[in-house]
Amino acid sequence: MSRALRRHPQGSKRNRRQRAAKPQGISPSTRPQGQRESSSGRGGLTALRATWALDIITELQKVTWPSAADTRYLTMVVIIVGAAFGVFLGGVDMFFNWFIENTLLR
Repeated sequence: MSRALRRHPQGSKRNRRQRAAKPQGISPSTRPQGQRESSSGRGGLTALRATWALDIITELQKVTWPSAADTRYLTMVVIIVGAAFGVFLGGVDMFFNWFIENTLLR
């Protein structure tokens, strides 16, 4: 059999229409990695799978965790910035409180 006949077989028009009308599904080998096959039509708890736990574990293995020294340093930075921002907002609040009492409430 020649290559041209294998690529374009001479079937009836009916066979060609049936092949064209047939929906093309995504085969497992060409499916993107994030997509999963749907369950076998069952709803409820059977549709849920425990693969989410395995997905979480594999994602956590990809994380680059900071060292203990980096964690301590960044914790101190957060505490200092939070305290400074709190003092600033407290000062702004006290100023507006003084301003309202001395101008609008007199």
